[in-house]
Amino acid sequence: MSTALITGDYILTGFASDGTPVLHQDAALLVIDGRVAALGPLRELRRVHPEVPEHGGRGRIVIPGLINAHHHVGLTPFQLGARDQPLELWFAERLRMRDVDPWLDTLYSGFEMVASGVTCVQHLHSRAAGDIDRVISTAESIIGAYEALGMRASYSFAMRDQNRMIYAADEDFISRLPVHLRDAMASYLHGFALPLEDQIAVFHHLNARWPGDGRIAIQIAPSNLHWLSDAALDAAARLHAATGAPMHMHLLETPYQKEYARRRTGGSALDFIDQFGLVGPQLTIGHGVWMTDDDLALLAERGGCLCHNCSSNMRLKSGTADLNSFLATGLPVALGIDEAGLNDDRDMLQEMRLAMTLHRPAGHESRSPSAAQILQMATSGGAATTPFGARIGQLQIGCAADVVILDWQKVTWPWQDPELPLVDVLIRRAKAGAVETVMVAGETIYHMGDFTRIARDQILEEIASRLRAPLSGTEETRRSMALEVMDHVAAFYCDWKIDT
Repeated sequence: MSTALITGDYILTGFASDGTPVLHQDAALLVIDGRVAALGPLRELRRVHPEVPEHGGRGRIVIPGLINAHHHVGLTPFQLGARDQPLELWFAERLRMRDVDPWLDTLYSGFEMVASGVTCVQHLHSRAAGDIDRVISTAESIIGAYEALGMRASYSFAMRDQNRMIYAADEDFISRLPVHLRDAMASYLHGFALPLEDQIAVFHHLNARWPGDGRIAIQIAPSNLHWLSDAALDAAARLHAATGAPMHMHLLETPYQKEYARRRTGGSALDFIDQFGLVGPQLTIGHGVWMTDDDLALLAERGGCLCHNCSSNMRLKSGTADLNSFLATGLPVALGIDEAGLNDDRDMLQEMRLAMTLHRPAGHESRSPSAAQILQMATSGGAATTPFGARIGQLQIGCAADVVILDWQKVTWPWQDPELPLVDVLIRRAKAGAVETVMVAGETIYHMGDFTRIARDQILEEIASRLRAPLSGTEETRRSMALEVMDHVAAFYCDWKIDT
């Protein structure tokens, strides 16, 4: 039996029903076998458990582990050669990206997340080429990287069966290309054309291996309306009904996706997927930038979650989500860094600060998110979008001991007025350098800049060594193709009338 005391000047265990942070001064958590077993005054718990090792101490603040509720890849597309573009053009731009081993790739972003206090990630695996055996192998490499780090992760392989480059059939897109590009593009797109029944089999295989009783869980990710036929939407709904696994779905990320929904369905994307039984407490909507008031009302009526991806929406010119209206629904709202944050990294502390700052519209009486709401998004709000649910995102008795310990002097140096609320100071000023210790299920996986299970510097050097090699023939071909197809992708949307 493993036992530990986690101590601090303040321990934030969660939020009251009215959203007020619940803070305990000069307190301690007793952790037994990875779960919070007791919470009380430090002096009393020390008296009862005098031999138990301690983590934290004076000058430390303890909070629940942060949750990145929307994540895709390791090294960022920009690092690998793809510039930021509007989302629809970015699909072609991504052809420029270098190939990276999925285990190394996942470790890279895992290092960044953990160092900024992330203990759990929702990994939405949106692209994997090959047959079912290759897709499963890639998925297992990604999950294995999280296991090597000691992170908690909810993994999903994104379901898609159409429209892989533009918001029209692959055959339509290929026919628009010059003859000399058609075979190469057809071959590339075919590599991602795993049959729908095999995509479902991937879920069942992974779910049987990782049934969610440890640090890994599997969920369902119907990718987005334009990528899913009616048959695929129905299959996703039936898969949830059969397994109870939650779902995370990109929806209405850009105005072009809103227009696509109008052209395909005659109305709202959310109304349409509701006809398949997809909308309900099991569903998280990722992005939702172009959701209307009616969409939000429907989601609030059915239940569900929203995931706000602030940096991504800005970088890919998707628009600015109405976060204040999201929060006003009373639904759980999570925070995701997506492909990469504003500084091309996975710094969750920075992402929280950006989300709080961006959504402050003009006017003395206008709504804007509080620091407490932002922290709740990154903890219990994120937890609600995963299969782990209320077991994480808070430090109540019985919850997983997923913990971040912050050196408060590093947060506040050289001075911070002590009358300002602690959570306000945390969101406005905390940076990754103040993260002293990160624990998952009571195990220290990061302390004083070092990872306890794996040597970060060796992994980074291995990544650098592999990417210093010249482009492979396949990579060269894709880069050439990216340059040639971009104008054809852009031309497809030139007559789309969008309301921004």
